[in-house]
Amino acid sequence: MRHTLIPGDDSLHGHFSPDVPPVLTIDPGDTVTYRTLDCWWSAGPYPGGPNRDRPRVAQHQPDHGHALIGPVAVRGARAGQTLVVRIDAVVPASWGTTVAGGWPSGFNERYGVQDQQVVHAWTLDPVTMTGRSQHGHAVALRPFMGVLGMPPAEPGRHSTTPPRPWGGNLDCRDLTAGSTLLLPIPVDDALFSVGDGHAAQGDGEVGGTAIECPMDEVTLTFDVRDDFPVTGPVARTPDAWLTLGVGASLDDATFAALDSMLTLMQRLHSLSRADAVALASIAVDVRVTQIVNQSVGAHAVLRDDALRWPDADSVGGRR
Repeated sequence: MRHTLIPGDDSLHGHFSPDVPPVLTIDPGDTVTYRTLDCWWSAGPYPGGPNRDRPRVAQHQPDHGHALIGPVAVRGARAGQTLVVRIDAVVPASWGTTVAGGWPSGFNERYGVQDQQVVHAWTLDPVTMTGRSQHGHAVALRPFMGVLGMPPAEPGRHSTTPPRPWGGNLDCRDLTAGSTLLLPIPVDDALFSVGDGHAAQGDGEVGGTAIECPMDEVTLTFDVRDDFPVTGPVARTPDAWLTLGVGASLDDATFAALDSMLTLMQRLHSLSRADAVALASIAVDVRVTQIVNQSVGAHAVLRDDALRWPDADSVGGRR
């Protein structure tokens, strides 16, 4: 079955919560196509500048975080299982915004730009996959969704800002179309939400924003697995495995990502833990996912061409 969700009074929310009723219930194997707002709930482009307020949709409230669409309940999904989210398409709208400096934060203080804000307004071409700012800067677009995830099991409202083991504000630039994200399910029915479209972003998202943009199309296909337990986000891209870790420090996030990667290597290739460590030291890259969202993120990357595996055709031909 294929379903469609668009921004509206029922589908928009600005926090994670297990208490928010699902706007849609689907079966495993179903596909949902979304249209999403940018993270700021913008009703249109924002050029910045003095005395210019950002235009926002009517559903925005001052206490809201990222503009999320959902939640979507997956029938039969249970806490402790693994939610599989195949990213089939991510198509940006025609505009986006990057904001840097001008608000109090640890990273802005280090950069010396707490009191200096700039706004780069981008024109986006989803056909040529290029973006151009009002200053003439040009970039190649690599669109992905910054927030994909489920709520903590604890009742009440939870901020959309920090990433968590069951997803949320991951801001991983590798989760483009053609990738599959696996997440541990924290609550029955999964209650999955998505938002925070990024047309382009560097690893780290060092200024706090990417090219934040609405998405004209985000198409996701969902499944549930009992046979592939994960303790945090794991992704399969067209040419690599990724494991994502989050934590209070980059050390914590890095070792969480590596612990997940070592476990994945053991599972896929019947390795001892020590063998997995030895091979990871040769073939696994560690990268900073993001450093600006309260909890920081790191991810470990094992490319398909990094090692020649004796059991390369195992696990359904996937490595």
